[in-house]
Amino acid sequence: MFIARVTGSVVSTQKVQSMTGHKLLVVEPYRLEEKGREALVTTGRTFIAVDTLGSGEGDFVLITQGSSARLTPETKTLPIDAVIIGIVDQVHIDKLNVYSRD
Repeated sequence: MFIARVTGSVVSTQKVQSMTGHKLLVVEPYRLEEKGREALVTTGRTFIAVDTLGSGEGDFVLITQGSSARLTPETKTLPIDAVIIGIVDQVHIDKLNVYSRD
């Protein structure tokens, strides 16, 4: 799993039938800043992930990839490689709050 920020969405009017009705979001993975370890910073990469939770642009989310993305009841029959499995409220590293949703 990794933390990512939702930066946008994808609209696809023509797709395989099993994907109809599934929200596709653009997500950007984040990592812990190396020097001070006091903030989350972007990795500069982007992925497309299926959203089953109702997250939106600007949210930090938990992502799982690969075959694990198809282990939830909602995604077990979908041809996907990434799924949002949680919306992040807070991140603490070494007793320091590096992210808070508020």
